[in-house]
Amino acid sequence: MRLALFAALAAGLFATSSAAQEVTLKAVSSFAEKTQFSRNFERFIDKVNTDGKGVVKINYIGGPRAMPPFEVGNAVRTRVVDIANVTGAFYTNLMPEADGLKLISKSQSEQRKDGTFAFIEQLHNQKLNAHYLARQFHNVPFHIYLNKKIGKLDFTGLKIRVTPVYKDVVEAFGGTTVTTAPGEVYTALERGVVDGYGWPITGIFDLGWEKVTKYRMEPPFYSVEVGVLVNLDVWKGLTDAQRKVLNDAALWLEGLDSENEAAIKAEREKQAKAGIQTIEFGAAEDKIFRQKANDVGWASVIKRSPENGAKLRKLSGN
Repeated sequence: MRLALFAALAAGLFATSSAAQEVTLKAVSSFAEKTQFSRNFERFIDKVNTDGKGVVKINYIGGPRAMPPFEVGNAVRTRVVDIANVTGAFYTNLMPEADGLKLISKSQSEQRKDGTFAFIEQLHNQKLNAHYLARQFHNVPFHIYLNKKIGKLDFTGLKIRVTPVYKDVVEAFGGTTVTTAPGEVYTALERGVVDGYGWPITGIFDLGWEKVTKYRMEPPFYSVEVGVLVNLDVWKGLTDAQRKVLNDAALWLEGLDSENEAAIKAEREKQAKAGIQTIEFGAAEDKIFRQKANDVGWASVIKRSPENGAKLRKLSGN
């Protein structure tokens, strides 16, 4: 009986010890749940929770209903949350260099090989107390969407909703910028508070914006950057096994970018069927627009962070 009791106690202690090894990370997304720029993060969470059972688990709190998008970066920094799906455009107040991430169109595998990713990681460590675990959507471009047709590259007289991603380029072409969170865009368009907005080629149907959008301006520009950040203190406190689960899932997540080419093609067709017309100015004007967008984008980053901005541009290759 004593042997049986000892065996039972030992089994209980072992189970408690094993359970104690599993860590639960609290996660948020800066984009609405189940929409374009949260879906892959949610797939990532499912993968971590499956592959990391008994080792690491992610508790998904949700999107902007749980936390305003522009507060997510600081929430990671101060460990209000442990892990987040967020674009650098939402934390440029803490890390001005984050505005340069949209200007880097190289794949994540290239960035990991040539030192770009390591420098971005260093900046996040220093400025945001965060580990930069993964980047998504590097091959998804942005557009300017309008409700007023323009005949030339000139936004004079137009009020355009922006985040830091588009602010400089809209102003460079004479537009007035209005900064809002994504959740406020529909109402702003419906009420005529803004005449257009900046957004990637994908995702407007998730938010219902096709109902209040008339035109998409060509050409596409910049590259979407949605990162997965982990509080640095949390990351350092994980075991090797826990970090491996997250690293493996991060590489898998980045690999999902291979799905974007087909998604972009389908989105363009869907927008056309919804009645969204394209505004095109021709190859020469497209080149002018892209070059101007690139130049003002880097100028803004370098003005706010001269040394780091210049280094980031050199690493970007553009």
